[in-house]
Amino acid sequence: MTAASPRARDIRERLLAFMDAHIYPNEGRYEAERAKVGWHVIPLIEELKPRARAAGLWNLFLPESTHGAGLTNVEYAPMCEIMGRVLWASEVFNCSAPDTGNIEVLERYGSPDQQKRWLEPLLSGKIRSCFAMTEPGVASADATNIEASIVADGDHYIVNGRKWWTSGAGDPRCAVAIFMGKTDPQAPKHQQQSMILVPMSAHGVTIERMLSVYGYDDAPHGHAEVMFDNVRVPKDHLLLGEGRGFEIAQGRLGPGRIHHCMRTIGLAERALELMCRRVTTRVAFGRPLAAQGTIQSDIAESRIAIEQARLLTMKAAHMMDTVGNKAARAEIAMIKVVAPRMALDVIDRAVQAWGGAGVCQDTFLPAAWAHVRTLRLADGPDEVHKASIAKHELRRFA
Repeated sequence: MTAASPRARDIRERLLAFMDAHIYPNEGRYEAERAKVGWHVIPLIEELKPRARAAGLWNLFLPESTHGAGLTNVEYAPMCEIMGRVLWASEVFNCSAPDTGNIEVLERYGSPDQQKRWLEPLLSGKIRSCFAMTEPGVASADATNIEASIVADGDHYIVNGRKWWTSGAGDPRCAVAIFMGKTDPQAPKHQQQSMILVPMSAHGVTIERMLSVYGYDDAPHGHAEVMFDNVRVPKDHLLLGEGRGFEIAQGRLGPGRIHHCMRTIGLAERALELMCRRVTTRVAFGRPLAAQGTIQSDIAESRIAIEQARLLTMKAAHMMDTVGNKAARAEIAMIKVVAPRMALDVIDRAVQAWGGAGVCQDTFLPAAWAHVRTLRLADGPDEVHKASIAKHELRRFA
């Protein structure tokens, strides 16, 4: 793999310094403010954004765009891992999901007018966005199952559908949803779906409830069940064209998936560090926990698993940079299975080492576990990715 450029190494060093100066010392403040403000903007985040931007640590993703930092996927990977060590850190640098994926959609597929209205404020961090694809009534991992409709009516489309796990919809700054629905149910299977930009302020858009994740509400970001009831949207809000929704979805998910994996590796690293600190200071039965053979085995297994996952992630990033996202599809699917599984195992071992403190609010471990567990479902469940990997492998013998 190509070595990171001097510029990329400089950005990484500045990012590490920013994390040490502004993120880690403020974790307690973040939790206190989040508990106080609930579903409102957390002051700390808005305070740190201008500092990150002034430090040149802004929009670090977007490898194919002049709007980003000009980093390749391989160069961005270690930075995404660093940000991933703290669940909320990515937003400070305008590198958080689902905005990153939605920005990539608008960058690649948006019209000049759509980019001016939505892309520019997203890139500047003035608004946030959500992605409305998953539906409670169908198995939405198969996008061809989508039942929501986008029906032409003069110079508008009428949008109808019930969506859920619409991440980011609870944020008061969420101004637009990328909505996936069917424009032509009679078209070929993968040309029935379209994507359209729906302002969250439009008449007929209702957030019916916020969904918790193992008891966590993820305020103020959140995951919502949203009703779109006869929402009238101008035709120029359609992305790319009718029947292009599946194509857009495939283009969006590759980068989004690898970013999840990069951040997950960062969480796993931090969990292992926390475990090591605990077992070197905690004494049981007359000696430190670190002297116990079972603890040493858990540490070794965790280190091995993290390194394996990181290498596979870097391979996928390298392929995305050199041969394209489509050619790297199998590798992206592999890391999407491997990284969350690995992190769950590492976090679970850390919880065990911390005992009672590992399952309460005294550490970040419970929230990290809940967050990572959702990734085995988000952007496609493990079973779908494994089926894709198997088909790719079997083609070699067809």
